[in-house]
Parts: sequence; C-alpha cells; structure tokens
Amino acid sequence: MIEIRTVGVVGAGQMGSGIAHVAALAGFDVLIYDVSPEEARRGMERIAGNLDRQLRAGKITEADRGAVMKRLAAAGDVLALAEADLVIEAATEREEIKRRIYYQVCPVLKPEAILATNTSSISITRLASATDRPERFLGIHFMNPVPVMKLVELVRGIATDDPTFDAAKRFSARLDKVTTVSEDFPAFIVNRILMPMINEAIYTLYEGVGSVESIDTALRLGANHPMGPLQLADFIGLDTCLSIMQVLHDGMSDSKYRPCPLLVKYVEAGWIGRKVGRGFYDYRGETPVPTR
Repeated sequence: MIEIRTVGVVGAGQMGSGIAHVAALAGFDVLIYDVSPEEARRGMERIAGNLDRQLRAGKITEADRGAVMKRLAAAGDVLALAEADLVIEAATEREEIKRRIYYQVCPVLKPEAILATNTSSISITRLASATDRPERFLGIHFMNPVPVMKLVELVRGIATDDPTFDAAKRFSARLDKVTTVSEDFPAFIVNRILMPMINEAIYTLYEGVGSVESIDTALRLGANHPMGPLQLADFIGLDTCLSIMQVLHDGMSDSKYRPCPLLVKYVEAGWIGRKVGRGFYDYRGETPVPTR
C-alpha cells in the first residue's frame, strides 16, 4: 500500500495554492514549487489570506492556522520535490507546459512517488506518456475554489495501476473531498457538461439574444444557479474556458464544441476575467460592470 506523507504541488497559482492549503489542513507536509519565486511567495500569501477568512468564519481555530503554516514550505528548487510521496502538477492548461514540467520533475522523484495532474481537460494517457512512470500517474482534478468545493474528479490513464488509484482515493478522502471517477475522455465529466453551457451563453451574447446581465440573471433565477454563466466564466478565467473548449473540439471532432468567436476575441484582448480585472465584467471599480 502506497503511503502519502509529503505532498509536492507544482504551480502556486489559484489552483496550486488551494491544493496546498487543503493538503496542509489535512495534516500533510506540503512543498510548493513554482518556476517564479515571486509567484510562490504570492501563493503562500494567498493561503494565509484564505486561512484568515476560515478563522474569521469559525471553520478553523488559531491552532489549526498555525499548524497549517508550519506544514507549508515554498521549495526554492525543484530538487526539494525529492522528498515528496505525491506530486500534483497544477500548471496552466497547456499541454506543452505540463510536459516540460514532467521533464524537469521526473528525474528528481523517488521511484515509488506518484505524479498527478490537476488538468481539467487534457488526456491523462497522453500526459502519462511524457513521464517515466505512467503506471504511477493519474488525474486528480480539484474544483475551484479548492478549499470550498467538495468534489475531486479522479481520472486514470490506460496505464494507471490499482495501488496508485487506491492511494489517490485515500488521499482525497483525507482532504474531506467527495470523489467521482471519470473515464479518460476530453474534459472528463464536469467540464464536458459545464464548458459547452458557458460557451453557449457566450454565443447567446454574441448573437444579441440577451445582454450580459440578462443572460446571467436568467440562469441564476431561471435555473437556480449560484452565479450566471458569464460571471462564472470570468471566475474560472476565459483563457481556461477557451483551452478546454479547444480540447473538446479537437478531441471530439464535433462542431457543437466550437469555441465562440467572442470568447476567442476576449482572450486575444487579454480580458480573461477576474484575475486581470476585466472579462465579461469590469472589476476595476467597487461594483462589477458588464463590458458589453
């Protein structure tokens, strides 16, 4: 049985820092590695801020907060990941970047270490082929924001062995997450359903059927969604939405997955959502304002 004590997280952005947060809160020692030391520092600050919010909400104690921060460390070098029993890659949703990371990380890992990806859409089998351990590679796809969302999608590649999969299930359970198992098809379960809905909402805006506000209000109140699809797209990141739709379109060869031209235009403009201050809404003022 594979025992996981130390977890490495590659990528200190929103997803990576969220994964590190919940893993440390569950009692694992966590190493955060990012090619940018500045991003690693911001990731640690993001975790501290999220812990403060949990403390104010009464979800954790001051002792919990202190213990989590003691279990977390920013790895100054990829060599620090040699200690890890499980390494989770949480880089941007571009296959060439993920492959480059595996090329750097794999020689450092101990032979029995598990390597996982947080990809939300890319083939696990194909990514596994870029590593030296396809049998100890799988998808552990967390939802955003990680400390809040209960679901984890587990995805095995064609070579993933049973001990690796079982270890991933036990790891997810220790994080107090509910797991769902997906076959290795483009975008898995959640994004296979969610992203075409968001893309269709963007088409609805593109074709002038409704405004940003009317589309979001319609889905919030008409379908009882907690946020409208365009607001959700901004939260996820329009660049991520576009990447997933491109994976679906390429992988399924079906025109129903064609990314909306308006989504492409927003990404080309750099208006990719909340993380940069503008997307379908402008977030630079006190109240978000629709940009169309």
